[in-house]
Amino acid sequence: MQNNSFSIAWLDLTAAVKRYSLITLLGWQDIQQRYRRSTLGPFWLTISMSVMIGAIGLVFSQVFKTPTQDFLPFIAIGIILWTFISNIIIEGCLAFIAAENIIKQLPIPLFVHLLRMVWRNLLTLGHNILIFPIVLIIVGKPLGLIALLSIPGFILATINLTWMALILATVCARYRDMPQIVASVIQVMFYLTPIIWMPKTISAHVNSYLLDLNPAYHLLEIMRAPLLGTMPTTTNWLVSIAMAVIGSLLALNFYGNYRRRIAYWL
Repeated sequence: MQNNSFSIAWLDLTAAVKRYSLITLLGWQDIQQRYRRSTLGPFWLTISMSVMIGAIGLVFSQVFKTPTQDFLPFIAIGIILWTFISNIIIEGCLAFIAAENIIKQLPIPLFVHLLRMVWRNLLTLGHNILIFPIVLIIVGKPLGLIALLSIPGFILATINLTWMALILATVCARYRDMPQIVASVIQVMFYLTPIIWMPKTISAHVNSYLLDLNPAYHLLEIMRAPLLGTMPTTTNWLVSIAMAVIGSLLALNFYGNYRRRIAYWL
């Protein structure tokens, strides 16, 4: 039964990937629809994020007594990447619900709607990431070759976020209270993850709980650390890889078990 469930999910995934042109088209349309008749379009989100990063960076660098040239790049890339992470998780809850009309009318793989949501957030990240080099120029910090390590980290993090979104999309199609619960959990995780505070500002004993046992931290760090000129730890890589492999297998089996019921739940 498990093998059959995995096969169903895998066939759906491969069929969706073959329709990559449809996925990219729908993702672009989502962005265009959201910012229709807006002069700056999605750059409004980038501008508002820039203002928030500047305000938080200046204030909290004084609160934590951390040099601005160190704290501002840290918080800038942290907020940019956390927005990407949280948006995929939260919007993933609604991936199937938002596509209810299409799912009920057209026989296309359900994975298309999930990958459409991921692609949409990749486009948003592409706009927001422009803030980071500007911050580096302002504080006078170079971007070294070690930053290239963020590419495999980014791919690995995206794989993890995709399987999480797949499980949540399936569960939320059945239980409509789940999106609110997930949004609340994400908000709590924002404060438990070193985004607006640096790990060195708290004790090592507390770090062992907030960092080592925090999967969000490991996913964030494999993307963020190279961009800040440091190496992610071996633990960061091992946890992220283990999550990607085990989580993907579990998510595909879970989705395969309930795929045929999703249209009825909607």
